[in-house]
Amino acid sequence: MHLNTPQLSYIDDYAHHPTELASAIASMREIFPGRKLTAIFQPHLYTRTRDFAPDFARALSAVDKLILLDIYPAREEPIPGVSAEMIFKDVTAPQKVLLKKEELMDYLADEPLDVLATFGAGNIDRYIEPITELLKKRLKSLPRGEGFREGVTSDN
Repeated sequence: MHLNTPQLSYIDDYAHHPTELASAIASMREIFPGRKLTAIFQPHLYTRTRDFAPDFARALSAVDKLILLDIYPAREEPIPGVSAEMIFKDVTAPQKVLLKKEELMDYLADEPLDVLATFGAGNIDRYIEPITELLKKRLKSLPRGEGFREGVTSDN
């Protein structure tokens, strides 16, 4: 957990398979009952996306908002017709958006957030620190007393 206050929480999880995603999302729902869960997911590998797109869509439909990024190819060459859109089109979450990873930070700058989770095995981990810093700045703009839990501040 990179940030945890009553107003804003941020978690990063390595989940990159549909079963792992479903489990992580269910756990977050238990930890943060009644809070809006926004997930950022970066699919890992074209073959995994091709083979599990419906399962990814089903697992990711359990969030309140999905921010889906382009596929991290790792060692693979692109496969014609395989893209994050294969997952996106079947996600039934109340809100969803498809972005290139280069657009993510600008998008998050104005995005209302409660509980944010990043998922994936690609290079999404490079965004942990910038996202954490963005959220800490957001918390500092709140009046003292809002966004803070005893023993946990935005400076932790």
